[in-house]
Order: sequence, then C-alpha cells, then structure tokens
Amino acid sequence: MHVQQIMSKPVITIEATASVFEAAEKLLTSGISAAPVVDTDGTMIGIVSEADLMFRAETGTTPSRSWFQRLLADEAVIARDYVRSHSRRVTDVMTKDVVTAGEHADVAEVARLMKQHNIKRVPILRDGKLVGLVSRSNLLLGLLSRQPLGDVTASDEEIRENVEKEIGRIGAIVGPTTNVVVDKGVVNLWGYVRSAATRDAMRVAAENVPGVKRVEHTPGVLPDELNVTA
Repeated sequence: MHVQQIMSKPVITIEATASVFEAAEKLLTSGISAAPVVDTDGTMIGIVSEADLMFRAETGTTPSRSWFQRLLADEAVIARDYVRSHSRRVTDVMTKDVVTAGEHADVAEVARLMKQHNIKRVPILRDGKLVGLVSRSNLLLGLLSRQPLGDVTASDEEIRENVEKEIGRIGAIVGPTTNVVVDKGVVNLWGYVRSAATRDAMRVAAENVPGVKRVEHTPGVLPDELNVTA
C-alpha cells in the first residue's frame, strides 16, 4: 500500500506571512492539531502545531528558569526560546526541520518514520510541493480498508499448510513435538515452545490464515528448568 491511497488531501495549510494568532485560529476552527506552513508558491517551509503555540508570553505560560539555570544555559538557546515565546510571526515559532515523504512512498516506510522520530504526521511532497498529509488516523483508515471481508472457504489441508508456513515466518524456535491439527476450520496447536511470547505469536499467525474459524488450543510453555538454549 502506498501513501497515495490513504493520505489526506487537499491539506489545510498556513501561509508563511501569518501571525501566531491567525495560525491558532485556523487550527481551532479546522479541528486539527498541526498544519504545514507554505510560502507564496506553495513550497512547504515548516509545520506549526499546538505544541509550538503552547508556551507564550501572552498567556503567561513561558517556561521560567532559575538564576542558576540561566547561568548555565547557552546564550543561543535562551535567545531561541525567547523568540519562540514572544514572536508573533508563525515562521519564528514553527518547526523547520520536518520529516517528509514522497508521494510514492510505502505506507510501511511512513509508519517507520513516525515511530523513529516520535511524530504524529508526515507531509507528502511532490517536487517540494505539498500534495498530501499522512497522520496516525490515516494509518488506522488504511488498516480498516484491509480487514477481512466475509468467510473464506478453504480445506483443512490447505489451512494446515498455510498455518505451518505462517508459523515458519515468525523465526522463533519451535520444538519438534509441535504440531498443527485442523478440523473443520478449527485449529489446534500442540506441543511446547520456549516462551509465552512465541506461543502468542503462533496463535496470531494461525488466526490470520484465511479460512481459520478459531484457534482452540495453543502450545504449552516449557518450564524454566527445561527451557535451555542449545
């Protein structure tokens, strides 16, 4: 799945000439928590979020420093903090280093970027121009679009073969006594594994195979005294 399939468009943006008050009003009236900032030709130059507008001199929320903290703080850091809390220009308070992705990026790559950088949204660009936005909610919509539709008919032999293949993809060590038994679409996983996590992964692997009605039995977990790694 590519981002083109799930991204939001058109994107609500804020002009580079906007004030922080205009930016705050647009976020509130649009019901969004952040918006890309664009210049006159539509090139994205940053993104402004609620977090960028939280600590302001006007509301008395500017973080204070003790005399000792001011003594130790870098002069440039203090200056930047002052600008962010006192400037009325959105370009002074916005986040300039924005993580972006191209319009042909894979959804998995965008999800990885969100996790790696601990961010909630990724602007999607085409030749530097903003064409869409992928947020966490977009990823959830992508998940819903892939949910199974209706019952899938498969023989017990096909189900067993596919369950064994899926378990093999886990990469976990499965004991030689582990066996898959399928009866009328009901899966039973017999044997022993080394951890509860492996047992849960096997159950999930079986549940996701088309045609499986339910998993009734899962492997036991070896006692600690028998759970040794060769």
